[in-house]
Amino acid sequence: MFDEILEKFEGSPSQQAVIRLFLERGFSVNEGGRVVSGGIEIPYTGIARELDVDRRVVDSTTDAILADPELKRIFTNISSIPSLMDLAPVLDLTVLTIEVAAADEAGIVAEVTGILADHDVPIRQVLSDDPEFTDDPKLYVITDAELPGELLVEIRDLGYVRRVGF
Repeated sequence: MFDEILEKFEGSPSQQAVIRLFLERGFSVNEGGRVVSGGIEIPYTGIARELDVDRRVVDSTTDAILADPELKRIFTNISSIPSLMDLAPVLDLTVLTIEVAAADEAGIVAEVTGILADHDVPIRQVLSDDPEFTDDPKLYVITDAELPGELLVEIRDLGYVRRVGF
């Protein structure tokens, strides 16, 4: 899906950068063509500055999104989800990072969270990188509990796990 979206902007690397930013940050485009996060409007100038592109690139990208029924359906329905990852050190949370060999394999999240449940480890949040957005997707599990060594070994020994860390 991600590649198909970017193909629609293949003649413009700047517009592709805008599309990537919208997807990564969960920015949507409202019916008026404004970039929003929830009900808060994000100024084109701020987006342009972040990407080091002209503000008109953002404007033309939102116009293209609204003109394409498939893109409009996608980008008018995106929403962002708050992440505890950056707050983990401040809130004294642990972020378990799991690198996998085949991120599109079914059951990874279920198996990892099942192991945590078997060890009575409460989970505050689970996040995963989309394999279409990154070359090295990871699974992140955020907890407020200490993780016993045997739990880490059990996860590390799963066939698809390349590395476990914090």
